[in-house]
Amino acid sequence: MSYEFTSTNDTGAEVSQVSASNATGGANRLEMRDCTVIVDNGMDETKQILSHANLSVRPGQFVTVLGGNGAGKSTLFNLIAGSITPTRGQIFINGRDVTSSGEEARAAYIARVFQDPKMGTAPRMTVAENLLLAMRRGQPRRFKIRDMANNHERFLELCAGIGNGLEEQLETPAGNLSGGQRQALSLIMATITKPDLLLLDEHTAALDPKTSKQLMEITAHTITTQHLTCLMITHRLDDALRYGDRLIVLQKGRIVRDLDANEKRSLSMNDLLQFFEDGF
Repeated sequence: MSYEFTSTNDTGAEVSQVSASNATGGANRLEMRDCTVIVDNGMDETKQILSHANLSVRPGQFVTVLGGNGAGKSTLFNLIAGSITPTRGQIFINGRDVTSSGEEARAAYIARVFQDPKMGTAPRMTVAENLLLAMRRGQPRRFKIRDMANNHERFLELCAGIGNGLEEQLETPAGNLSGGQRQALSLIMATITKPDLLLLDEHTAALDPKTSKQLMEITAHTITTQHLTCLMITHRLDDALRYGDRLIVLQKGRIVRDLDANEKRSLSMNDLLQFFEDGF
């Protein structure tokens, strides 16, 4: 795995339908090669918010992404998800060049859960209907009664595993759920068919501390048991230390720390605080 940032500086979750066996080469799940993003600041000037970014992520890695406001975290995720296009550079998923693929096409193999619990679910559809919708991505989305009946037990099991009563809300519209339940539903929808790459965009930030902790434990369990490849943006230093087997720290569009599992385990909260105080 490699990285290089040499200068300073939303939709619901979708799922995987492209396997590594169909890739055109390379063992990395994600690879960004020399990606640069230049934007117009609206005053006849341009700003480089990502410069010569090289980042490789192997299958099964759980990477936490940490950085202050304006560090480039959202730009990084938007670039990977296809929300924006690099000014220069290439992006590969499973060895397949997806640089010119937009967000909709890339959603076939990338799932994303956002910070806002309202994103990623259809508010007027029931929990069960949302789950069936997630299962049928890439297929005709017309529902049949037998489709719901055939998957009822699976939906119950998935929701019961969350531990917040979601299994009792299968016939409840998603818009009527609590924030924690709705975000848990988004996570299940994002992972129900095992995406090639899961992006968690501060997905616990809008929740209270107890609910956030519960959802993070469920998230970690899901990633581990399903052997998912995941990048997770977080602003919680304790979560950055506790979760994941690799830690990336961004500042002004640069990766200024890239720590493997052993290096990450040796970090303390004071070390992370010192990163911020020293400007990384």
